[in-house]
Amino acid sequence: MLIPIKAFHAAKARLADHVTSADRQRLARWMADGVLDAVRPLPTFVACDDDEVAAWAAERGAEVLWSPGLGLNGAVDNGVDTIGGKGFAHVVITHSDLPLPAGLATIAQSDQIVLVPDRRRDGTNVLSRPCGADLPACYGAASFRHHLEAAQATGLAVTVRIDAYLSIDIDTIDDCRHPKVAALLRPILGGLAIP
Repeated sequence: MLIPIKAFHAAKARLADHVTSADRQRLARWMADGVLDAVRPLPTFVACDDDEVAAWAAERGAEVLWSPGLGLNGAVDNGVDTIGGKGFAHVVITHSDLPLPAGLATIAQSDQIVLVPDRRRDGTNVLSRPCGADLPACYGAASFRHHLEAAQATGLAVTVRIDAYLSIDIDTIDDCRHPKVAALLRPILGGLAIP
């Protein structure tokens, strides 16, 4: 498992108009904890460029892949190369902002690429792939479309998995109000009234 994680104190900036900085940091860490719990006991790598995240990841038993200045795509590509260099044939890349990460450990399918888009079919929440596949990270706007096109160009079998839980990520206030997660987030986002 490869999990790129940005600094907790800088995470979820799009929620800034609705959620305090302290609550955003608590939310980011809570989701990252849940993702790590969901993938145990698989070998797990955290790509980051923040000391706090690195210390947290090491404490949680993940191997830290230090990636300053690489950006998300560079950190993922570097992480895949590093993991492949350690003898692993396959990697599952997942974002850390999934509030319902159950099922992450079941995504990998040998010799094929599996994509789990977000619920808007814009982002790529989970990407499972052989380490040796020529499939550069394409995170950013329309990443699901870009990843799907790049995956199909590899000639490998490609599966798109529409998952009611893994498709939910937390980027906006509307995501916080999603019926599957609103009750879970109330204790974390103390000052936010989530209907």
